[in-house]
Amino acid sequence: MNFSRLGRAAVVAAIAAVALSSCAANEGGTSAPTESDAPSLSGTINAAGASSQGSAQEAWIASFQTANPDVTINYDPSGSGAGRETFIAGGSDFAGSDSFLSDEELAGEFGSCAPDTKAIDLPVYISPIAVIFNIDGVDELNLDATTLAKIFKGDITTWNDPAIAALNSGVTLPAANITAVHRSDDSGTTKNFADYLFQNAPDVWDQKPADPFPYQTGEGAQGTSGVVDAVTNGTNTIGYADASKAGDLGVANIKVGDEFVGFTPEAAAAVVAESPLVEGRDANDLAIQINRTTTDPTHYPLVLVSYAIVCQEYADAAQGELVKSYVGYMASEEGQAVAAEQAGSAPLNADLSAKVAAAIETIK
Repeated sequence: MNFSRLGRAAVVAAIAAVALSSCAANEGGTSAPTESDAPSLSGTINAAGASSQGSAQEAWIASFQTANPDVTINYDPSGSGAGRETFIAGGSDFAGSDSFLSDEELAGEFGSCAPDTKAIDLPVYISPIAVIFNIDGVDELNLDATTLAKIFKGDITTWNDPAIAALNSGVTLPAANITAVHRSDDSGTTKNFADYLFQNAPDVWDQKPADPFPYQTGEGAQGTSGVVDAVTNGTNTIGYADASKAGDLGVANIKVGDEFVGFTPEAAAAVVAESPLVEGRDANDLAIQINRTTTDPTHYPLVLVSYAIVCQEYADAAQGELVKSYVGYMASEEGQAVAAEQAGSAPLNADLSAKVAAAIETIK
């Protein structure tokens, strides 16, 4: 597989023309094509974006390239903001992003898309966000949204603060300074984390959710791997990351209703299933407005939906067909199962899966 970081010069260069062996176009939303049931595919896809998708992209690429040995796929996990910028500039064929396109971005032009056409947001990856920690002598940690917001805003600075102690009866918390690690790059994971805090603790988290971390507090780290490394290698640290990267770190339980709950893919998927689409978008744009204020303890509201941002119509029709085939595999039942196995993500529910498949079918 090819999962290397593309240089800045490379990602802003024009994508090489792709020759496709034809017959019929591949069906979007289906399994990876095989030699026996699909036309042969060839060419190169360059993409960039969300580091949260990293493990899933590794698995998707390996599977798709095995079925299609003449296809090369490069995915640069540069972060959601960088991925959208690269795609908008025409330096990649699609973007992975934990944030859907903003109204301002949609009002602009897209370098890889046909003139006077736009890009669309397709949900392909649903995953819990884990609140990871590395605290001396602490294996279990409960946090509610208000306390979590105060920690990352810098209002709570020591682990034995009364607010934290009140949520963790019987736990000996150290009288040590908190190092709260956030993403230093523009990150859709940050936007989702901030959205959870903004919806549940607006009196504390008073900045509207956005890709940049909003406060001059704590310690910044580049990408998901940077946050995980900083929490792992630091002392009395806390951070947030896609759950697939939590590893052996401690993971806090968050308060939902009257209970403290840990993440599961099923609990994350339940929140997404009950959240509406963003209003006022193109019919094929499936951006989701996540409702994070649930009090149902079978739900885990600290969740991200990560998108494949693609052209509705590509300037290079052959390249569009290649992207359509790969993104269709990502969103297919097989692709979602591969991601669930390798990254611990939550497969798209039947209703959302059908909507994504129908939208992929319209890609030109």
